[in-house]
Amino acid sequence: MWAHRTGELSMYKRMSPRDYTVVADVEDSSVVSHSIPDQETTNPSWRLSFPHVLAATISAFLFGYHLGVVNEPLESISFDLGFNGNTLAEGLVVSTCLGGALIGSLFSGWIADGIGRRRAFQLCALPMIVGASISATSKTLAGMLLGRLLVGTGMGLGPPVASLYVTEVSPPFVRGTYGSFIQIATCLGLMGALLFGIPVREIAGWWRICFWVSTVPAGILALSMMFCAESPHWLYKQGRTAEAEAEFERLLGGAHVKFAMQELSKLDRGDESDVVHFSELFYGRCFRVVFIGSTLFALQQLSGINAIFYFSSTVFKNAGVPSDLANVFVGIVNISGSVIAMVLMDKLGRKVLLLWSFFGMAVSMGLQVVAASSNMLGSGTLYLSVGGMLMFVFTFAIGAGPVPGLLLPEIFPSRIRAKAMAVCMSVHWVVNFFVGLLFLRLLEQLGPRILYTIFGTFCLMAVVFVKRNVTETKGKSLQEIEIALLPPE
Repeated sequence: MWAHRTGELSMYKRMSPRDYTVVADVEDSSVVSHSIPDQETTNPSWRLSFPHVLAATISAFLFGYHLGVVNEPLESISFDLGFNGNTLAEGLVVSTCLGGALIGSLFSGWIADGIGRRRAFQLCALPMIVGASISATSKTLAGMLLGRLLVGTGMGLGPPVASLYVTEVSPPFVRGTYGSFIQIATCLGLMGALLFGIPVREIAGWWRICFWVSTVPAGILALSMMFCAESPHWLYKQGRTAEAEAEFERLLGGAHVKFAMQELSKLDRGDESDVVHFSELFYGRCFRVVFIGSTLFALQQLSGINAIFYFSSTVFKNAGVPSDLANVFVGIVNISGSVIAMVLMDKLGRKVLLLWSFFGMAVSMGLQVVAASSNMLGSGTLYLSVGGMLMFVFTFAIGAGPVPGLLLPEIFPSRIRAKAMAVCMSVHWVVNFFVGLLFLRLLEQLGPRILYTIFGTFCLMAVVFVKRNVTETKGKSLQEIEIALLPPE
């Protein structure tokens, strides 16, 4: 079998990118008189790319874990480090990682393009290991903040690289399913942090163990990337054609290598500079897709999802449910929605899930507004409030949560993909920061009814935006999507 693959590849093993372009042009012109090759009509085995995608999602697990790692232990941390009762210091412990995440996401595109996807994952794991170790051994607030800042840079670098990598190594027919793994891994990381933090009230110094534990998956991520395939798209852009072929064979199988390389060559005619200037993302042919991506991430955060997560414990407390059990309920609903999204992503498509997700979130906010109305009293209010919140989390998880991170690498042209993702993720973190900063103050000044109405309005705006601007990418190769959105001039 291996000998057969070697013979099959020998005809084009040393072909240059331009040679592939010639072959692709010849085959395109003769498509009427020749039957379509097998590799165009049959799907490669998903089992070949699955281990590589699974390894990449460890970064998403770490992202979720570090988002939730200080939630339960925060009181113990503040007592042990001497800032108990200082709400500003407690807020800094929670939010310092967001500043680091913004820094990491800003540079993620240049790092992923400069050193490759695999090394970017390893670089992402390094500050997470060092930062978690500093936090675990810290004796002062300054040490804790330094550790959280370093961890944040890894958090900012990981998600955009994971989205890029999963998109570029996945066969088109399972790309949506694999993209959903990122959201599921994030949910599992968040739940893992919450559950692992439960003993913190009974065991002195347990919060240090919570930080130490996170170094294990970070180390596994760095180690596993030594054995994973590099993105063939990145290798091809670097002119390393033979290596791109070899990685395609690992990911798709030998029978699909030639067609995959010809698909790449359709977008590389040798008439574009390899250097992408930052200004190119904000005007010209690429501005529209960057605008769509940035707006999707902004609307995702302006929908109020993080505010709902923040306020969930209070809602459950009013209903008589302990905070630990409340976190479990929210986590189960979140994971359930993510699993359903994984099943439906490559069946219904990205656009359909986005539309129904944002619409469901708007309806959920409507239930919250009714629950917050002074005209309703008693248990009916609690049922509406709890039900509306869980419905909001569920509808978010089936579309607005997982789809943008998958859709954007699909619609961005290969040449700007990494840097465009960096810009969009930076918008995500900036909006996330300001929503978290202003939520409690707006809740105090406007009241829950008006604030939830504002969030619901943003959800409806997202429905209109998706309907008018988002293109369906289900089952299409990245090259087909790029040609459809940005036809050659």
